[in-house]
Amino acid sequence: MSEILDLLATIGRLLRAENVLILCHKNPDGDTTGSAAALMHALKNLGKEAAVLCSDPIPSRYSYMQIEPFTGQFDPGYIVAVDVASIQLFGDSIQEYTEQIDLCIDHHASNGGYADAMLLDSSAAATCEIMYDVLTAMNVEITPVIANCLYTGLSTDTGCFLFSNTTAKAHMLAAKLMEAGAQVEDLNMILFESKSKGRMAIELTALQNLEYHFEDRCALMYMTREQIAESGVGPNELEDITSLPRKIEGVQVGITLRQLPGASYKISIRTTDGVDACAIAKRLGGGGHARAAGCELEGNLENAKAAILAEVERELKRAQELTKQEQE
Repeated sequence: MSEILDLLATIGRLLRAENVLILCHKNPDGDTTGSAAALMHALKNLGKEAAVLCSDPIPSRYSYMQIEPFTGQFDPGYIVAVDVASIQLFGDSIQEYTEQIDLCIDHHASNGGYADAMLLDSSAAATCEIMYDVLTAMNVEITPVIANCLYTGLSTDTGCFLFSNTTAKAHMLAAKLMEAGAQVEDLNMILFESKSKGRMAIELTALQNLEYHFEDRCALMYMTREQIAESGVGPNELEDITSLPRKIEGVQVGITLRQLPGASYKISIRTTDGVDACAIAKRLGGGGHARAAGCELEGNLENAKAAILAEVERELKRAQELTKQEQE
């Protein structure tokens, strides 16, 4: 298990580190990408070598982060993982760099403790929130580029400050990042108000595959590998589609199944207050947060649906029994 570090110990190790390789999780989202980019820029501004590595391409819409990808330009002397809850989330293509990870900075309570040391704050709305504290403690200037990176992770992990993990601290941090030069209007347009034709096509397909279960308390939709390929949408555009089924009135659990290239299914779980998404995911080998979690299941569509629905039913019954006890 990881050695648990506080903020002071973490910055001490980062300040001593040289040739830092920063790892993101596969299918990179705004938080893992923004955290990695912000740390990279901070270390480079301190005169250190630093670069970012991910098993999947960094989405082009994050080009404003000005990330330097790792292409073997230095021999890594210190390896940091950001926003990665388990070793399985790195992807096989970068396995040679994931066997000995020196530090993990994360906000997932389900973190498996795979790194030698870890800075973990499960109360943080996003890893970028923790990263801001790290960088300011290192006396790094929050430049407009770094502010853009941090705002990206903070806003995407809170659903543009709509999700239940949004806190007063998250709003105050957003204000600080705006003051530091984050281009909030432009970023919100890129991140939340712009969809490609492919994204619109796969969204329509997913909604056509919508099913209701357990007296309409659960809504499930799926996308097969063939449907995704036909739409032409990139993997990075599929992340926020997971919120659609939970938005339906009366739905307590929204489930999205997305078939991956290797034929397994990525399962995303979104829930309302009182229903634990992480508990559902953990019983299937995944993890995440109380209202947003996920896992990956092998097998065909019907088997994957049966497995996830069994756990949803179990959690809905637990939540219902708990509510009944509170009312008595």
